[in-house]
Amino acid sequence: MLIDEVNVSIKAGNGGDGLVHFYSDGSRPKGGPDGGKGGDGGSVIFKAVSDISRLSQFRYSKKYEAENGQNGGLNQCTGKNGRDLILEVPIGSVLHYDNGTSHEFSQVGETFLAAKGGNGGWGNYHFRSSTNQTPRESRKGYKTPVKSVFIQLKLIADIGLVGLPNAGKTSLLNELTHANARVANYSFTTLEPNLGVMKGGQIIADIPGLIEGASDGKGLGIKFLKHIERTRIIVHCLSCESQDLKKDYQTVRQEIKNYSSVLAEKPEIIILTKSDLLDPSDLKKLQKSLKAKLSVSIIDTESLKSLNDLIVKNLG
Repeated sequence: MLIDEVNVSIKAGNGGDGLVHFYSDGSRPKGGPDGGKGGDGGSVIFKAVSDISRLSQFRYSKKYEAENGQNGGLNQCTGKNGRDLILEVPIGSVLHYDNGTSHEFSQVGETFLAAKGGNGGWGNYHFRSSTNQTPRESRKGYKTPVKSVFIQLKLIADIGLVGLPNAGKTSLLNELTHANARVANYSFTTLEPNLGVMKGGQIIADIPGLIEGASDGKGLGIKFLKHIERTRIIVHCLSCESQDLKKDYQTVRQEIKNYSSVLAEKPEIIILTKSDLLDPSDLKKLQKSLKAKLSVSIIDTESLKSLNDLIVKNLG
């Protein structure tokens, strides 16, 4: 199951405390202050990766803490800094903080400092002076707060395949790319988005079937509408198995409009799928009445090539 929304708490490491200490040996019974500074705490850093299932690591474990800095040592030695904690999230993830700020990842390898480690406190060596040769003063390391973060995944794809359940979207994805997504002859086979990469490097997202009321949460609901927000074009799939293709089209379009006016304005390519089920003459009339750009069948390699070319052309 694809995890695309999680709540986690993160905490950077505390800074180590400074040390109060005075050096003394046989030759220097009053050697002076030598308490070192505490080490800095580790930071919490998020890093974007290409694995869209990466949020699954947060499914059961919800609290993450970086390492604390060590306390200052003798001989003016600074305590060891805490190690940073690097948490991987899928590209397309958006981090939301309680204060209303957010950050989104748009490139693989991109990093974001989510919680900075606490500074280490000064030891008494730092406070020495000509007028204070025996300082007994030090500073505690900074104690970092716990932060709550809501992580939301929005897939980044060039093309979004949309349509009612069982419209043949996943089969097309498998044929146009090297994806191996599950296919079956019943509704809601696809329970999570599938991604595939075309030969030209274009990314296609197969969005689970939408039904009437999806924008209000029915069926698979708005959980998946958000995954086509970032696509450059929409390929609207209408199955030739349907008894009322115009109604099918209007149902999906209405849900897209209800969800987002911006999404509704995206370029759209209408195609008829499973075209091998109809006579060529009937198919041609249907294609014209629906203003479909193309009729496609997964057993017709020529139609698949035409669809591939059409997508590439529309992407510019």
